Amino acid sequence: MATLASPRSAAGTGAALTVALALLVLLNYVDRGALAIAAPGLKTELALTATGFGIAVSAFAWIYAPAQLVVGWLSDRFCVYRLVAAGLALWALATTLTSFVGGLASLVVLRLALGIGEGVAFPAASKIIAAKVSSAHRGIANSTIASALYFGPALGIFAGGLIMVHLGWRAVFLIFGLATFVWLVPWLLVSRPHWRERGTSHEMVPLRRVAREKAVWAMGIGHFANTYAFFFLLAWLPLFLVKTRGLAVGDMTRLLTTVYLVQAVSALLLGWLSDRLVARGVDEGRLRKGLMAAGLSLTGIAVLGVGLAGDTAHIAFWLLFAGIAGGPCGSNVYAISQMFAGPRAAGSWVGIVNGIGNCSGIVGPILTGLIVDATGSYLNAFYIAGAVSLLGGLWWAFAIPAVRPMVLDDDATT
Repeated sequence: MATLASPRSAAGTGAALTVALALLVLLNYVDRGALAIAAPGLKTELALTATGFGIAVSAFAWIYAPAQLVVGWLSDRFCVYRLVAAGLALWALATTLTSFVGGLASLVVLRLALGIGEGVAFPAASKIIAAKVSSAHRGIANSTIASALYFGPALGIFAGGLIMVHLGWRAVFLIFGLATFVWLVPWLLVSRPHWRERGTSHEMVPLRRVAREKAVWAMGIGHFANTYAFFFLLAWLPLFLVKTRGLAVGDMTRLLTTVYLVQAVSALLLGWLSDRLVARGVDEGRLRKGLMAAGLSLTGIAVLGVGLAGDTAHIAFWLLFAGIAGGPCGSNVYAISQMFAGPRAAGSWVGIVNGIGNCSGIVGPILTGLIVDATGSYLNAFYIAGAVSLLGGLWWAFAIPAVRPMVLDDDATT
């Protein structure tokens, strides 16, 4: 007869998997942000207009956003640990091959492949956390993942800036891609004991059942507002600071590395604090919704501040402000999703939310490129990004329903 794992061993398993997932997400954002880091050299060598560069950035989300629905469904039905390994291998290959691109067409193809591979990360991570981490530690678990989301750009910008200065932009993709391949070995070692785990027919929640929940669509719209400014800054800030504000690549690297480190620390501290407050009796759903609303509203103000700043010192101030404000936004959207969906449907729920939310990565980069080509300025793009964040803060405050687990047919009682 099978024996139940002790609470201590279960907690240890959850912690180990959370750390492994955090490192996975870190590499996800190192590789995803490589295009922005390489932009000053890549855009010139490949003779890309701002619109062409925007298309290359956007191409990632063309497949990434719809793939979220499929990956979320797969995460709830098959072995999520094997799914992560396959996605990791694909995105490592796409990143490595990007070092050999010769023009926009090949760049777009590899960005599409990157989007398919990286699409596994967040639905799979939410599925694993919902199944392996108790609600008492949900805040710090999701904040650990979110901090990796910010540590990734920090590490990518720091390392990528050094690589680009000394070896050129192509070496950025080559080195980053090979490093991701290396991480495949530790992931296989950590996840191998769980490869027999998969959803049973009793546990499966149809995607159409999750899609009937109004809350999942409301959260998707809220997540669109959550990701718009983040992707705008991730994709365009290096180019804006170097080409428009005249910063040297080294100065840009140090500034943006600091900003993302601040954002990562903010995520961890607020995640720890939120768990403490929940333990003291604060309503978890209201707390996490409030953090989302406040974080997005303050991010909108900060983005407008960056766009209107007249010198490097003020840009640095507003970017650091944005880093602190954005800390809770990367974790609580997934914590709230896990509260609504529970472990049986977390993958599908996050797949829908992430699919809608990441449509900002389709619209935003092309819109920004068109604005820059038409006006010769980034100012209107900053206005739009700031406004979307401010509206998102209001949406999270007033349009997201009270957070309660969805009731499945076999959970209902009479």
